[in-house]
Amino acid sequence: PHLHLQHTEALIPQPFLRSPGASIYKLLLPSPLRAGRCLLPFLAFWALLSISQLHPSLPISCSPHFHHVRLNWRPRRGPVDEFWKWAQSEVPQLVPCTNYSEPHRHASNSEKYMLVVVSGGLNQQRNQIIDAVVVARILEAVLVVPVFQVNQVWGDDSEFGDIFDVVHFKKTLKDDVVVVSSLPATHIRKRRVRAPLIPFNADEDWIRSNYSSKLDRDTVLLLRAFDSRLAKHLSVDLQKLRCKVVAFEALRFKPWIESLANSFVERMEEEGPFLALHLRLEKDVWVRTGCHSGLGIVADLAIDRIRSSKPHLLTSRSKLTAQERSQAGLCPLNANEISRLLKGLGASRNIRIYWAGGEPFGGVKSLQPLKSQFPNLFNKWDLAKPRELDGIKDKPSIMAALDYIVCLRSRVFLASHGGNMARSLHGHRTFIGSGKNIKPKKKLLVQLLLNGSLTDAEMRNRIQHIHRESTDLSSVMKNQSKIDVIAFPTPYCMCSRGRSSNVSASN
Repeated sequence: PHLHLQHTEALIPQPFLRSPGASIYKLLLPSPLRAGRCLLPFLAFWALLSISQLHPSLPISCSPHFHHVRLNWRPRRGPVDEFWKWAQSEVPQLVPCTNYSEPHRHASNSEKYMLVVVSGGLNQQRNQIIDAVVVARILEAVLVVPVFQVNQVWGDDSEFGDIFDVVHFKKTLKDDVVVVSSLPATHIRKRRVRAPLIPFNADEDWIRSNYSSKLDRDTVLLLRAFDSRLAKHLSVDLQKLRCKVVAFEALRFKPWIESLANSFVERMEEEGPFLALHLRLEKDVWVRTGCHSGLGIVADLAIDRIRSSKPHLLTSRSKLTAQERSQAGLCPLNANEISRLLKGLGASRNIRIYWAGGEPFGGVKSLQPLKSQFPNLFNKWDLAKPRELDGIKDKPSIMAALDYIVCLRSRVFLASHGGNMARSLHGHRTFIGSGKNIKPKKKLLVQLLLNGSLTDAEMRNRIQHIHRESTDLSSVMKNQSKIDVIAFPTPYCMCSRGRSSNVSASN
């Protein structure tokens, strides 16, 4: 800023403004012109510093000295409030333990090939790719890069190579399953056997007994519609392979997708750590869960009409009313319930929140209870620069990949409902040590929120108590036969620090 001379003169001692008569002053003092040149920069600095102390919000980035003064006076906010202290505690001290047994350490180099067609949204596709790798390993077949079926709901025609890094996928799995981009010329004309539909909870013996002979005879096997049908409990080596596909990031996204998502992460982290929410508030979620959205009678009637016209969409506990389903913990948490949960966990109004998910039923109105309590609420559209998402706005799978990466790198992750994305992120974040995962105890939470006799302090204490553990590892460890290793990589793929493995490969 320009400082007028008359203002500075009023601040300069008079001996420095007059040329004294005594010779001693000529020896000790510079000329008035030289004195002014030397003192003006100092006085300008002193004046600006005084002003900045009176007006803390004044930009003072014109000099590195000013930046240093500002940092000393007002340090950058860090993770010091109640919520972040709670979030940083009780994170299990686990490390990857993925040593295979000796027979598993070499991929088969056979002339048998397996083709797979995967369907659904991004996270359904990921599940099917994981199982395809496992089935190919069981059959000792070469896996052709999976073909993506055009999504019938969103019309997304993205291929495997549009979303995932094919070269990295092949390289990461080279010691487990050989992966090729297409059938070799010698097999293109061979008959492709359509395998019988995999039943739910099919194990290794079922795969071998139903597919091996067909594959040996015709050398090309075609698989469709096997989403989440492979048994959760397989041999230890195959469980570790499942982890390797996801948590070792064999399914790494394309570099440009990673780069764009990482820029969103950097924008979210400008003022410290952030929380990621996966909000399951889309219309089809309310229809399929048989729940009400909390947006009023008109909205509830609209959902009920759709559900009545498509009764096949609601297949679980269909005789329960919407209220009974909510009290049983079967419904997604709406924006108001999420808001009360976060306040109970100690989140301050200033917390930065990234929310992932599709267009909520009810639009902006449905998020208002959350936005009013936590105004720093962002999604990818809020963070994107102008035209940054224009080329992919009609590619739901790529948009979902951006959400996935940002949620993966958040300090805390919370999903309003279960699902493939929450399941995968829960395990992936645990495996790479990303931070705390909060799985809402919905049944207990709904009961608390309906209790109008609790004070705010009592509500906060009880909410924190029921969410004290980020994962219920004790119940998981007691029943290893039903472990979903994608969501819970312990004990097959992780163990406590200082131990090389906690599950023997011979088990």
